[in-house]
Amino acid sequence: MKETLLKKIKNKEIKVGVVGLGYVGLPLAVEKAKAGFKTIGFDVQDEKVRLVNEGHNYIGDVVDSDLKKLVEAGTLTATTDFSFVKDVDFIAICVPTPLDGHQQPDISYVKSSVEAISRFLMQGTIVVLESTTYPGTTEELVKPILEQGSGLKCGKDFYLGFSPERVDPGNLIYKTKNTPKVVGGIGADATEVIAAMYRAVLEGDVTEVSSPAVAEMEKILENTYRNINIGLVNELAMLCDRMGISIWEVIDAAKTKPYGFQAFYPGPGLGGHCIPLDPYYLSWKAREYGFHTSMIESSMMVNDRMPEYCVDRAARILNRFEKSLKGSKVLVVGVAYKQDIDDYRESPALEVIEILKASGAEVAYYDPWIPQYKYHGKITKGMTEITPEQVAGYDLLMITAAHSNVDYEMLQKYAKAVFDTKNVMKAVAGRENIEVL
Repeated sequence: MKETLLKKIKNKEIKVGVVGLGYVGLPLAVEKAKAGFKTIGFDVQDEKVRLVNEGHNYIGDVVDSDLKKLVEAGTLTATTDFSFVKDVDFIAICVPTPLDGHQQPDISYVKSSVEAISRFLMQGTIVVLESTTYPGTTEELVKPILEQGSGLKCGKDFYLGFSPERVDPGNLIYKTKNTPKVVGGIGADATEVIAAMYRAVLEGDVTEVSSPAVAEMEKILENTYRNINIGLVNELAMLCDRMGISIWEVIDAAKTKPYGFQAFYPGPGLGGHCIPLDPYYLSWKAREYGFHTSMIESSMMVNDRMPEYCVDRAARILNRFEKSLKGSKVLVVGVAYKQDIDDYRESPALEVIEILKASGAEVAYYDPWIPQYKYHGKITKGMTEITPEQVAGYDLLMITAAHSNVDYEMLQKYAKAVFDTKNVMKAVAGRENIEVL
């Protein structure tokens, strides 16, 4: 089986399936198709399938013209019908892995996708899980479902492995195409074949590890590393506020050291599809072994506290104007979880808005990238533009995303008070009405 698949990869005879056409899956499907592999995208959402089949892009990291050309050429198609799994040789699973209401891993999307695949899995197929999850998922959850549903044997009839997605929305340098990959298969042959498939498509290095569990843990380490370091600077930001020291100046001074230090920055909390979630997956799994990840859990508590802390700081600013938070008009600028993208998954700005409202403030938001958002089932619409007259009508502006296409000098000029949680206004000359986190 190995030699047959390696030959098919070399000759571009592999037909690819990508399950989940979101921020990870669609860019991957496009790159597979661009590399010359006929590709089918699978998704349960009719709207996404329709848009792909019409050549309409909805993901920022995909070039519109690339998608359109691939669809028109018949190289890339999409469907909600999982029976087409029987026609593919390689399947990448790229579905969400959120947390449930109890802050525990919700792997229902992975499970339902694998169950759907298992019903149509054919001998000689390669299956790769890319969704971020806890160590052990591939071997403990995915493998038994595939074997039971298909009647096939892993390693003998099909190959299975894990290769963590590495998607950074809005990154101008690293995209799916040139970001290095890590591959861990069940067995050496599976690892070799899966790695060969990625090498045939991507420009980044492909590193082979000894097992799916190593690859799963590696992904968790990447994001937990960032979670802990951001938690450190967030805690220092709160301390520096009490001490009357600028945390931003401290970090700028520290990063002059050419070794042994990497700069991380504070903010209103953590957002995105990985960093706020992945440590919970590891902490949950660790308890199975009677182990408590105390350092990780401490950083998570600090970061989870930041939206409330930022609202407390906002209230203190308003107090200096002899105004209470209740009844004050607050404009939140930026609800994306990072600068210059239209992605608001797990954005701390949404929690900031909810806390402000619960405190009695009248809240509006402006984000040039996000005209509306859905949170806890409710759709909230933002301001379509922001004028000097509008700015002057608010008691406080809270900057919660560092977008580059916002006129911050105008905001400073007309605002009564500004609370800049991202230090994005550091170059603005007038500082008398600006307070920084």
